Amino acid sequence: MANNWGKIYESTAWGSGVTDNNISWGKSYADLAGGGGTPFVGLLDTYSGAAAAYSLRQLSSTYSGNAIKVRRASDNAEQDIAFSNNELDTATLESFASGTDAFVTTWYDQSGNGYNLTQSTASEQSKIVASGSTILEGGKPCVDYNINSYSASYEMSDDSNFLISMVFRVDVQNQNNPRYLALVSSSVNLQVGHNLDSKYFIRKDSVSTITNNAYTTNGGQNLLSWGASSNSLYFGLNGSNVAFSNNGAPTADSVQGNGVTLFKGYEPNGYYAQEGTIQELIIYEVDESTNQSGIETNINDYYSIY
Repeated sequence: MANNWGKIYESTAWGSGVTDNNISWGKSYADLAGGGGTPFVGLLDTYSGAAAAYSLRQLSSTYSGNAIKVRRASDNAEQDIAFSNNELDTATLESFASGTDAFVTTWYDQSGNGYNLTQSTASEQSKIVASGSTILEGGKPCVDYNINSYSASYEMSDDSNFLISMVFRVDVQNQNNPRYLALVSSSVNLQVGHNLDSKYFIRKDSVSTITNNAYTTNGGQNLLSWGASSNSLYFGLNGSNVAFSNNGAPTADSVQGNGVTLFKGYEPNGYYAQEGTIQELIIYEVDESTNQSGIETNINDYYSIY
């Protein structure tokens, strides 16, 4: 028999002033019934206004959708995977995978704008379950990408102010100057990645600026933040901003049409790709330079990267 203990408490004559040893029994009883405690506050509750947001954790208390849609390798069946206690429901994910591999077909946008990242070609889908077990990075679920790409219809309208934050790891550079992310529209061609010297770069066409920071990729899990404030570029690596130099970044090649392209840029000589893991990607199309530290702290508090 299921009882709603909170309702039972409400129907009794106990009042909030009934105490013993300075403990309010009404409040204590409500906590045991699940009616008390601290409500969930997600990153997007505190720092709202994201243009697009993808994560394997829940980012907003008002988001009621799924985290991802996955394809099971054994029979190509697909299923949406939701959140449980504000984290990816790995129990349902592994039950669906049923001892096999599972791949992400859709990564749902939690911003409320509906810019879901999708990949319908099986060979281009990134793995999230291997032999029935969720793939982990730093103890948290991750998407394991390998020469894959995903796209969404979101087109950035102005790159003079933005912030892109990613929880990301690079393992292998398969081709020259791989792009992690490209945001392209009729007025914007913004690309981030690392160059032949394994240094992070950002290429922003609208202000004719090629920048390349002096930090070498280290093969570990990183929190990367690329941003612009009134066309002034900045780059954050694991909670600290790192200075840029102005050489060594590749040209801004074309990509696979307008919109968001995750993991692959494209130019006439072929694709740019790499291998590694990703757990979170959030894009703001406003000046978030004053909130950068708070956003990074929120992300690191969950993932414990640095």
